[in-house]
Amino acid sequence: LFIDTEGSTDRMDVQRITPRPSSWQMLMDMCNEVRVGHIPCTTLVIDTADWAERMAITALCSRAHVDGLEGFGYGKGYVYIKEEFGKLLDLLEEIKNAGHNIVLTAHAQISKFELPDELGSYDRWAMKTTKQVAPMIREWCDMLLFATYKTVVVKDGDGKMAKNKAQGGRTRVMYTTHHACWDA
Repeated sequence: LFIDTEGSTDRMDVQRITPRPSSWQMLMDMCNEVRVGHIPCTTLVIDTADWAERMAITALCSRAHVDGLEGFGYGKGYVYIKEEFGKLLDLLEEIKNAGHNIVLTAHAQISKFELPDELGSYDRWAMKTTKQVAPMIREWCDMLLFATYKTVVVKDGDGKMAKNKAQGGRTRVMYTTHHACWDA
């Protein structure tokens, strides 16, 4: 059963709670309905965690009458959103303990990663959530998977003028182990 926070399942043949949540409170209420058994399911899918976090940020800022997380003062908004999103993870834990499977999906984005003990940095894929919420999700979940499209880099041309070109993008792959470029 999907709780579709962004409308991405519209073209998929899946069960979903309708209407899709338009607020953080609505999302929390839907999860609570699953927890108490009013909405039966075997597996609950929150699609996606980053859009759910956006709802939490909007609710948090609205309650405090600030324009964004920075409006709370240096770093405070990020602590508050970590606490607020933690409420969802606590509720999902209760749903899991009631015998349901939980799946959280999240978009990914490229971020710069600096090695703390060496010179240099490189790009890697990371969850598209705040830097405070992503570790909570990674610690909470039993399994962290990274899905992407299979891409192969091939040489196009000969000699010095040959260029590297990416091909593929039609086959999806799911990685189950950690790599320097993603978490799994």
